[in-house]
Amino acid sequence: MAENENPYGELLKFAYWVPNVSGGLVTSKIEQRTDWGYDYNRELAVLAERNGFEYALTQVRYTASYGAAYQHESTGFSLALLLATQRLKVIAAVHPGLWHPGVLAKFVASADVLSGGRAAVNVVSGWFKDEFTGLGEPWLEHDERYRRSEEFIRVLRELWTDDHAEFRGDFYRIHDFDIKPKPLTGPGRPHPEIFQGGNSTAARKLAGRVSDWYFSNGKDFDGFSEQVDEVRGYAAEHGRTVRFGLNGFVIARDTEREAKDVLREIVEKADTQAVEGFRGAVKQAGKSTSDGKGMWADSEFADLVQYNDGFRTGLIGTPEQIADRAIEYKRRGANLLLLGFLHYHEDVEYFGRNVLPIIREKERDLARGAATPEPVGSLS
Repeated sequence: MAENENPYGELLKFAYWVPNVSGGLVTSKIEQRTDWGYDYNRELAVLAERNGFEYALTQVRYTASYGAAYQHESTGFSLALLLATQRLKVIAAVHPGLWHPGVLAKFVASADVLSGGRAAVNVVSGWFKDEFTGLGEPWLEHDERYRRSEEFIRVLRELWTDDHAEFRGDFYRIHDFDIKPKPLTGPGRPHPEIFQGGNSTAARKLAGRVSDWYFSNGKDFDGFSEQVDEVRGYAAEHGRTVRFGLNGFVIARDTEREAKDVLREIVEKADTQAVEGFRGAVKQAGKSTSDGKGMWADSEFADLVQYNDGFRTGLIGTPEQIADRAIEYKRRGANLLLLGFLHYHEDVEYFGRNVLPIIREKERDLARGAATPEPVGSLS
C-alpha cells in the first residue's frame, strides 16, 4: 500500500471553504456571522492557520446566482490570503474554458514563488451554464467538459515542469513554450498541487488519470467508500495514486441537541427560492451524465441548503462525535476534510480548540492499534 493510502501513517489534513462569496456557506436566512470581504477573510486565514488548518479553498463564482449576490475572483483573492499567512496553502478554484491554461500557469507560478510554495488549484469543469453563455463562451456537453479539463491539467503540469513545453490536443496547443520563474519544488511536490472534483464516471476517471487530489461532495460512509474504491481503481490502471478530500459542514456544539437544533433551524429558514433555483441548475448538470452519477444527482432539498451536500457527511454533534466520524472517514481513505461553518471565526476557533485535539488523540490510538469507538449511528 502506498504511503498516501495508509489511513494511520499520516495525519488527517483540514481545509476550509473561503467565504469570498456573499451569503455564507448555507443558503438560509439564519444569522451567519460570516462576511465575504477581505478584512474578515484575512483575519480568518490567520485564525485558521493558528487552529490547525493546512489548506483553504477559494470559491469561484463569476456572476450573481442562487443567493450569492457578490463574489471576489478566486485567484486574486487566493494570492492576497497567501501573502497574509505564513503556512496556509490556498487552493484557487478555476474553470477551463474561462482561463487559458498557459495564462493560469504563469499566474500560479508567480503566486507560488511569492508565497514560498503554497499555491494550488482546483480545476472545476463547470456546472453553471449561464456563466459560460453569459460571457459568450460555448457550453460543452458534460463529458466534453471533462475532456477539456484533462487537457487543461496536462498543459498546467507540462508548463510547470518543462522548459520546452509541448502539447497538442483538441482544446489546447502549446509549442516550445517556457515560463519562468517556475513554481517551487520540494520533496513530494514537483509542482503546485492539482485538485479536482465531480461525482460522475468521467470525473472519477479524470482523477485517476491526471489529478493529485480528488474532492468528493458530502457523502455518508458507504457513498464515500464507493468513490474512493472506484477512483483508486482507475488510478491503479495508470500506475498512479490519488489523494482524497471530502466536503463536510461542521456544527460542533457542547451537546448533540444543540448541534441538531442549529441544523434544524438552518433548514427551516432556508431561502427556498434560491435553493430551488440552485437545485434546478445542478440537477440538469447531474442528470446530463449517461449513468446518473453526476454531482447532486441524488441530492434532496435539505442537502442543497448547504450547496455541496455538506450536511450528508454528518459532522454535526459534540466534539467527540465529530472526531469519531472524522476518524472513520480517514479509515475509509480520506486524506483531507474540506469544511464549512456557520459563524466562521467562532466556529473555526471552537473546532481548533475542542475537536481537533480529540481527532489527533484518536489518530494516535489508531497508530497504536487501539480500539476505535463506533461511529455516530444516527448520522451514518
